[in-house]
Amino acid sequence: MAGAAARGTGCVTLRGAQIRDLLDAKHNVLFDCDGVIWNGETAVTGAPEVVSLLKQRGKRVFFVTNNCTRPRENYVQKFSRLGFTDVAEEEIFSSAYCSAAYLRDVARLQGKVYVIGCGGVMKELRDAGVPVAEEEDAEPGASIYNCPLDPDVKAVLVGYDENFTFMKLAKACCYLRSPECLFLATDPDPWHPLRGGRVTPGSGSLTAALETASSRKATVIGKPSRFMFECISSQFGLDPARSLMIGDRLETDVLFGSNCGLTTVLTLTGVSTLEEALAYRDGQEPQQKDCVPDYVMESVADFLQALEE
Repeated sequence: MAGAAARGTGCVTLRGAQIRDLLDAKHNVLFDCDGVIWNGETAVTGAPEVVSLLKQRGKRVFFVTNNCTRPRENYVQKFSRLGFTDVAEEEIFSSAYCSAAYLRDVARLQGKVYVIGCGGVMKELRDAGVPVAEEEDAEPGASIYNCPLDPDVKAVLVGYDENFTFMKLAKACCYLRSPECLFLATDPDPWHPLRGGRVTPGSGSLTAALETASSRKATVIGKPSRFMFECISSQFGLDPARSLMIGDRLETDVLFGSNCGLTTVLTLTGVSTLEEALAYRDGQEPQQKDCVPDYVMESVADFLQALEE
């Protein structure tokens, strides 16, 4: 296993010459989005410039996000809206896009997928040519006892769903009674921060409910699963040893990088804190060691000085 855990170190604060040396050694830079290059509808200061300068230096830049709420074409619009001038759709790998690719290319699904999720997941599935079981408007008095179930459903996919209901959970349980029915989750994120200090339950919370109800475990597509990196690598031929993962969440972004053999950087503009990273590094739990970042920086803007020289 590459990275901090293998060396028993980690959490090195990146400064000056270290940043230059690190960038010189890497050809591919993978960014998480939420909490790393933007927060909501505000770009992290300096992030658009960092992305442009990395590309001018000949680096290949990719964006890997567990956020499944929008299709890739909408991400392109958001990048543009926030001042990122040169981000292409093929550089964006969301858990929605990768879930669709998995069902089409890996599972080679012969049938329909029942989706607990939002429009972003639906759009990526349809763009990939994966048949989706349409959700019928419930008849008055309908319940799980008498609602119709689609006999062609061969997979259940769980993602972020603001309209999650008991009926959706119950239907998914019924489909998963068949051992031949695949059980997938876009990502394991338990919650997401909102403005004003509030939070919203993430895909991982909904997946946990269905895992409990069905007595089955979902195959996770998004970070920290290796599949997102394999999805990028199959298209662009990435060498893990020359790749850098920059994220804000230890249990997803950093663990993803560790699982894939990438050098990892924690940026402190999002969810996880330096104190949490140090606690993992200095703790006694072996499974936490893979969540320890190789490096820590306050913000991706710390790359600017090295890139502008």
